[in-house]
Amino acid sequence: MCLIAFAWKVHPLWRLVLIGNRDEFHARPTATLARWPGSPIIAGRDLQAGGTWLGATAAGRCAAVTNVRDLHAPVDGISRGLVVSNYLSGSRSASDHAQTLLATAASYRPFNLLLFDAQGACFLGNHPQPHVSALEPGVHALSNADLDTPWPKTCAIKQGLQAWADRGDDDLLPLLATLADEQVAPDERLPDTGVGLERERWLSSAFVRGEHYGTRASTLVALGHDGSGVMIERGFGPSGCAGRETRLDFGAFSMSLGR
Repeated sequence: MCLIAFAWKVHPLWRLVLIGNRDEFHARPTATLARWPGSPIIAGRDLQAGGTWLGATAAGRCAAVTNVRDLHAPVDGISRGLVVSNYLSGSRSASDHAQTLLATAASYRPFNLLLFDAQGACFLGNHPQPHVSALEPGVHALSNADLDTPWPKTCAIKQGLQAWADRGDDDLLPLLATLADEQVAPDERLPDTGVGLERERWLSSAFVRGEHYGTRASTLVALGHDGSGVMIERGFGPSGCAGRETRLDFGAFSMSLGR
């Protein structure tokens, strides 16, 4: 993924609400949001490397990964999407899994990783060096730099989620509109990541529209204090053409609402 915001233990109904956009080449083969056969994972799937960018389980686990935008970072290494699927298919707590992963994190392509379980949450990055930290309750945002780095689009999506959480709103769908924002940041607020001014402008909006590269999916995950769960994914094709929308309810949520 390239843009994430999440509210952790701040909402009366939802233990975790996470929204994010996956930006990728449109030609990269991908499976849409689904329950993986023979696995607890509920996620989209990268059919090229086999992992995923964002997923959850009915047991209340969730994980998401972004890459790191650094032209000087190595491009070899193990696919970062596997750090998500490896966690979701296991049983270790978020904290224990993060501490174990520290030993091998440098062997993966540069990543930022968020891990959640029913009790705790962790952030783990491997660039420039592996580092891990526990996450306190609150609203946070992540793009292709360290957690809560104040890039314009991370600030905007964080503010939108914070306003939603402050209202105590129980309607999740407006959060997807936050991910559809195509406003380009002013030049004086752009980061300098070495890709050039024109590309920095293009990548500064929450939703990236492009013929060959752009936002492929907007996803929402909500995990309730009562063990409920819902994931919604909106897919997009070249030039931002709207594609398939998928919603999966799981756990106590689907039973309580009769869906």
